[in-house]
Amino acid sequence: MTTNSAISVVIPAFNTSLYIGEAIQSALDQTLAPTEVIIVDDGSTDDTADVAAAFGDPVRIFRQPHRGIAASRNFGVAQARGALLAFLDSDDLWTPEKLEKQAEPLERDRELHGVFGLVRQFYTPGLEVSEAQKQHLEAGIETGYHAGALLIRRDAFDSVGQFDESFKLGEFIDWYARARDIHLKLITLREVLMLRRIHGANTGILQLDKKSDYAKTIKGILDRRKLAASEARTIRSERTSS
Repeated sequence: MTTNSAISVVIPAFNTSLYIGEAIQSALDQTLAPTEVIIVDDGSTDDTADVAAAFGDPVRIFRQPHRGIAASRNFGVAQARGALLAFLDSDDLWTPEKLEKQAEPLERDRELHGVFGLVRQFYTPGLEVSEAQKQHLEAGIETGYHAGALLIRRDAFDSVGQFDESFKLGEFIDWYARARDIHLKLITLREVLMLRRIHGANTGILQLDKKSDYAKTIKGILDRRKLAASEARTIRSERTSS
C-alpha cells in the first residue's frame, strides 16, 4: 500500500535513554515508512539525544530546555513537513503495521480527519510486579484515546489547535475534547496498534504532584461546554424575540 501523504512522527523525549531506541526503531520499522521522525529532546540530562542521533536520517533531533510533553509535541509539530501527523512517546512502541492500517481509511475517505487504534499495556522486562498485576495487564486492551494511537491530518490538527502547555498531565484529554467539540470525524480501528510501556519512571508516576491537572482538565472541558451551551441558548432566544 502506498500513500501520497507524507507522515511526520513526533517523539517528545525526557531522560528516556533506556527506551527511546526501541521507540524510534518501531517507527522506522513501519510497513508504511514515515517521511521523518522528529525527536524533541526536552532538556534531558542523560544520553537520550545521543541514542537518537545514532539513527541518522530520517530521524531529526531538536533540543529545548525542559518545558513538558505538551510543549515538546507542539514544537515537534511546528517542525513537521508531513500532511499526516503521528505521535509516539519515547518509552512506547508501535506494532509494525500501525501507520499503514491507519493511512488506508484516510485515503479512502477524504472527509475522515483521524484514526485511532487500540492500546495494549505491557510491563517493561525486569520490572518487579505481582502475578495478579501481570494477569490484569495482559488481559487489558484499551480504546486508544491516546496521542500515540492516533494518525491525523495536519490541517485537522491545526483546526483543533496546539496542546495546552499549562497542563503537565492530561493535555491529550483536553485536546481530544476540543476535537470532539468541533466535530472532527475520528474513528477507532478495532485492533491493537500501540504498546504502552509500564515502568518505574512513567510520567504519571514521577509527577504525582501534577495529578490535579486531570481534574483541572475535566473542569475546563465542562466549563467550556457550559459556556458554549449558554451562548447557543442566548442566540436562539435573540432569534425568537426578533
